[in-house]
Amino acid sequence: MHTDTERCVRAVQSKDARFDGWFYTAVLTTGIYCRPSCPAVPPKPRHMVFHPSAAACQQAGFRACKRCRPDTSPGSPEWNVRADLVARAMRLIADGVVDREGVTGLAARLGYSTRQIERQLLAELGAGPLALARAQRARTARLLVETTDLPMADVAFASGFSSVRTFNDTVREVFALSPSELRTRAPKHAASGTPGVITLRLPFRAPLHPDNLFGHLAATAVPGVEEWRDGAYRRTLRLPYGHGIVALAPRPDHIACRLTLSDPRDLTVAISRCRRLLDLDADPVAVDEQLRADPALAPLVDKAPGRRVPRTVDEAEFAVRAVLGQQVSTAAARTHAARLVTAHGTPVDDPEGGLTHLFPAPEELAALDPDALAMPRTRRTTLTTLVRRLADGDLRLGADSDWPETRAALLALPGFGPWTADVIAMRALGDPDAFLPTDLGVRRAAQALGLPSTPSALATRAAAWRPWRAYAVQYLWATDSHPINVLPA
Repeated sequence: MHTDTERCVRAVQSKDARFDGWFYTAVLTTGIYCRPSCPAVPPKPRHMVFHPSAAACQQAGFRACKRCRPDTSPGSPEWNVRADLVARAMRLIADGVVDREGVTGLAARLGYSTRQIERQLLAELGAGPLALARAQRARTARLLVETTDLPMADVAFASGFSSVRTFNDTVREVFALSPSELRTRAPKHAASGTPGVITLRLPFRAPLHPDNLFGHLAATAVPGVEEWRDGAYRRTLRLPYGHGIVALAPRPDHIACRLTLSDPRDLTVAISRCRRLLDLDADPVAVDEQLRADPALAPLVDKAPGRRVPRTVDEAEFAVRAVLGQQVSTAAARTHAARLVTAHGTPVDDPEGGLTHLFPAPEELAALDPDALAMPRTRRTTLTTLVRRLADGDLRLGADSDWPETRAALLALPGFGPWTADVIAMRALGDPDAFLPTDLGVRRAAQALGLPSTPSALATRAAAWRPWRAYAVQYLWATDSHPINVLPA
């Protein structure tokens, strides 16, 4: 979008928050860059240039605006919609792969050379993977500086910087303030006051309808791993350097997030996974506009605009839970999952009580005794085959997954039909166009709305909803009175 100067100027002059994260405005006369909705008086059009990323602005020598804080914008929705190399690379960079494994590790995961990745990211985003990761480290550093009492040296290494000097130089360059000045200027209420706990606000593009989003997570919560408490969804997190516990609560203009981390180096990854879990980088206006064009869906969209797709923080975990949920009730699926957690999960300490374990990783389930599973023999085979493929690395589920290839790989596994493969594509891989024409709830809703209810006819009818069919599923499911559609009290 940043190449459409006229459209960008209109967005800046109207202070349209819908475009925050789509592009950034660099002001030639002041040397700062802003989000489109910056409350300051818009500069003259001839003084504005537009960049596709914060990293590109920083590469061009601009510093972040202290008033609108563009580093806190929602992420670009493009990376959730697309499945090409650039989108997969951006999802991996957000998950901290460059900081942990370097550009060579990023290239190895994507199956391309480092030169090809550099060239494509530069062409589309105006910055290479190192610059994009640096911008992300700067955002993480600002969060830790402003919301914790960690010593600056600890903040530097927790943010992914290799030295305190690099940390200081980067913060000064990006924010035009030293780390100490950032902490002094931070709102006094920002720090949580509890050691190891980080409190922050996760922005999103309005509107956001929380009922089905949090209702789904609460209704399917696995005891010991997830819970709904005091108006917040809480769960344990398996992270690269340790583990964490997160509490997420919906607010009118943000998601309140409270993180407890065993290692602060996991902050960037934890935030990224929480955003993916709640689908916070989606563009609800674009989604709803397309779905509203169908007369059958228009009343559902108008009644509760801004529905999101509830996703996951761990793709392998969701795949296991999808198999456990085949042809059983929500309560039975929770019971099966809870038994696995008790027998094979890693215990964790929860200061607030209630959460006891991490969901077991595939490696911990690889030696699972099939006879210990209270389910039909065919489903035991399905589950043990899945965890063995995941543990061996033959099947990879993650932010870098190629959606069509991964769906085909899932369908090749015994006991995997279109419903299981598509629900994993929708909720674990983040495919916004995944559709469930065989799902009983979807078929019932379609019939009630006068839509075709047979899978093949419904799939044909749903072609008009592309590329947002996963969101159409949320609106169809919402016609039922199932607990997944109700925000818990």
